[in-house]
Amino acid sequence: MSGMDRAQDTADRAGGERLRRWRMVLGGGEADGTGCALGGRDAAMDAALGALYGGDGGSRKGSGARSAGLGGSAPNVARWLGDIRTYFPSSVVQVMQRDAIERLGLSTLLLEPEMLEAVEPDVHLVGTLLSLNKAMPETTKETARAVVRKVVEQLEKKLAARTRATLTGALDRSARISRPRHHDIDWDRTIRANLKNYLPEYRTVVPERLIGYGRAAQSVKKEVILCIDQSGSMAASVVYASVFGAVLASMRSIATRLVVFDTAVVDLTDQLDDPVDVLFGTQLGGGTDINRALAYCQSKITRPADTVVVLISDLYEGGIRNEMLKRVAAMKGAGVEFVTLLALSDEGAPAYDREHAAALAALGAPAFACTPDLFPEVMAAALEKRPLPAP
Repeated sequence: MSGMDRAQDTADRAGGERLRRWRMVLGGGEADGTGCALGGRDAAMDAALGALYGGDGGSRKGSGARSAGLGGSAPNVARWLGDIRTYFPSSVVQVMQRDAIERLGLSTLLLEPEMLEAVEPDVHLVGTLLSLNKAMPETTKETARAVVRKVVEQLEKKLAARTRATLTGALDRSARISRPRHHDIDWDRTIRANLKNYLPEYRTVVPERLIGYGRAAQSVKKEVILCIDQSGSMAASVVYASVFGAVLASMRSIATRLVVFDTAVVDLTDQLDDPVDVLFGTQLGGGTDINRALAYCQSKITRPADTVVVLISDLYEGGIRNEMLKRVAAMKGAGVEFVTLLALSDEGAPAYDREHAAALAALGAPAFACTPDLFPEVMAAALEKRPLPAP
């Protein structure tokens, strides 16, 4: 084969691959314009995509056309779940599962143990299961707990070590001492404090005054109250906050309280040793009364100057708005560090009440969305009483 023939063959293959990809995107039918037929694995992948994204309620017919719908039976759905796990990576499978639950109304099928065993566990699936908790039959609850536990253990493995290290450092730095041991010297602050003692002839600074870190004692140094909105839109935030709550509770120098609320307030602190129990103690959905929740949190504060209150809510308040703001102002006036997170998740910019967010910002408590990766840094800043690293 000549060089020209080889170049043409390469171009033909590239063009064929391009058509194949467009065919997978467009879904086939008379209007896609590719004229490309699929076979084997490609056809099976296309069928799995078509069952979910075919559109028009399955009305598109014809050769190679997708038709949406998985049928109403658990076996059909379980087979589809198996197919997508075969053809797509885990991250894509999780997105497709979420879309299937939302687009095709598969929530009720998750009440069947066989279905739960077939799904790929993730944070969003946990949120769906928690919203179905009250309707879940006993035969399904153990399977559901196993699914939730798997996700919680994955999150703890990913987040716990970094969170503990970051917050331990913050607690150490918050306990400054003036006669530190050599390995406890804060060299950055020490040098800045002694710049007036610079000796040009020796090109050195004489450290008359040493500034160091005091190692965090085993006794409780700070108190943290996590106050979590459990309305339906906050599902992912509830999952992450429960995991972080368990991590904080495992640190002896931090006394952690976890409170969830809708129109009622529930204190789940005594279950913090197991975040799965915390999650099944929540009840996603319902209204919102932030003022009532903050009133409860305020009643539990005994050391205001050493307390951080973290409100995780989209701020759509169903209670008394002015009273809510007065409580925040009173807590801050007493020395409490108050943090407002509009979401604690990776879902992007959340919907939230902008008027309430602006009112809190005016009180010196800016509200912002926070990813799980940023949360340890936010908590460290709050513990040290320095500006929060808001995105």
